Amino acid sequence: MNPELEEVDLSHKENILAFTFSQKNFDAPWHFHPQHELTFIWESKGSKFIGDFVGPYETGELVLMRSNLPHCWKNQVDKNGMCKATVIQWNKKIFPEIQELNAILEMLRLASKGLLFDKGKVQSLAPVLEKMPKLKGHELYVGLLSLLSSLCNISYKTLSESGFQDDLPSEYSSRMNQIHDFVDKNYSRKVYLKEVAEVVNMSEQSFSRFFSKMMGRPFFTFLNEYRITVAGRLLIETDWSVSQIGYSCGYESLPFFHKQFSKFMNESPSRYRKKFA
Repeated sequence: MNPELEEVDLSHKENILAFTFSQKNFDAPWHFHPQHELTFIWESKGSKFIGDFVGPYETGELVLMRSNLPHCWKNQVDKNGMCKATVIQWNKKIFPEIQELNAILEMLRLASKGLLFDKGKVQSLAPVLEKMPKLKGHELYVGLLSLLSSLCNISYKTLSESGFQDDLPSEYSSRMNQIHDFVDKNYSRKVYLKEVAEVVNMSEQSFSRFFSKMMGRPFFTFLNEYRITVAGRLLIETDWSVSQIGYSCGYESLPFFHKQFSKFMNESPSRYRKKFA
């Protein structure tokens, strides 16, 4: 379940892309891109996956995501409905780092975890969001700046437990990619710290310090969260039994799987499945 790199269609002369998506399904896979993104849901409901977060979404939601944050929306199938959203994507650093824009820049920094804005207060911005895809050139730039300024005054909550840093030294980024690839390929079995450390040519002690510094928690805590995130998606998207899902996500003990799932999701696997059914 590796996120795919998405090429955003921005020309060399453009820094902002605003469009309205309207189809039967949100068909984009779990992906990431080097641009920031703001997504407003006009129509549809289902589940959203933002970083290591998994949870429901519904009409009227507005989510801000910093660059390189993996994400996707999975809609509930509705024969009579459509999936409609306004999406705005823009290159990093198009706004100068000046004191007058500190509130916006700080909000974008926090968006490395994904920000979900207060649904009730966002409704007043719906006409502005609807107009954004029709703007071009400097009007689009000024419109985005004004929109972000308005969002600074609306309450929000972070979604992903971990932030996904994008301004990393190249060797750090390379190591993290190797670690994520390893976890993606091996989360379904017992994993040993020594073998993960060997992937990035580090001692176990050095690896533990490096990973905790980068991700803000120990490796095995991250591995558990990753497994539970996968389990959450399988509970929603498949008809596998809870025990099948637990074993397929690398848990050798079902009681331990139930304990970990309840710890990270605040409810049992069965209740979680019923809630999203």
